[in-house]
Amino acid sequence: MSPDPATPSSERHGLRVVGPVKYAAERQRLILAAARSDGRVEVTELAHRLHVTGETIRRDLTVLERRGLVRRVHGGALPVDPAQAAAPRDLGLVTSEEYAVQKRRIARRALEELPEGGTILIDGGTTTRALADALPEGRQLTVVTNNLAVASVVFAKSGYDLFVLGGRIRRPAGDAVGVWATDALGDVCVDVAFLGTNGYSLDRGLTTPHESEVIAKRAFVACAPRVVVLADSTKAGAVTFHRFASLDEIDLLITDTDLDDESAAEFDAVGLEVVRA
Repeated sequence: MSPDPATPSSERHGLRVVGPVKYAAERQRLILAAARSDGRVEVTELAHRLHVTGETIRRDLTVLERRGLVRRVHGGALPVDPAQAAAPRDLGLVTSEEYAVQKRRIARRALEELPEGGTILIDGGTTTRALADALPEGRQLTVVTNNLAVASVVFAKSGYDLFVLGGRIRRPAGDAVGVWATDALGDVCVDVAFLGTNGYSLDRGLTTPHESEVIAKRAFVACAPRVVVLADSTKAGAVTFHRFASLDEIDLLITDTDLDDESAAEFDAVGLEVVRA
């Protein structure tokens, strides 16, 4: 059905914009919302409403397509079913070799952030699990984790002292959450905390859709002088229900090379160091 011509396009697409949207992550969030709302977006319409060039919109659509969120068609794009788009990041499993390769690259780069001796914390998540897989034998580190899969991987490696936080285990991720986990961190200091996230954005920081994770993740941030976030580019610009950290609480974001130059520069500009592995 064609939209009512009497309805302003800005309202049809939910794009009530009065000036250029200069941040790529914000543009991409608006584009994705419009695509999901209307079933299709057009390059010329988006360029007009967001006060940017058509080339900028085409670049944004390419980024969204690489993240599996839209499918490019002539003149615009169609949304991908959100359930399919979310599957690789929400099931607690790596379900695509493409995603697995990206996560392994991120994990290998994260190894450069390991301290010489001391203690690290590894959060739950598929990318942090990849870090646990990549840990070299005999490194002589203490590892604290709240995730059953991470604990199992580290336990099988030599040289690591392993501490597992207790609490209710959230399915299917296998994370311990609740006061048992956070109380145990009250008197603990770690050198580096490696965290996962469901989304990172300029305006909302780091977010998760799971209320039960928020308190634990905030405690992880609080107990470490250096916080490193491991998150692939599909999480860029994504905002889920609960914020657990602002960007200024994060020291380093390690992501993959699909994060476009413009978005990386925008995160750098607000003080978040970004490495694309």
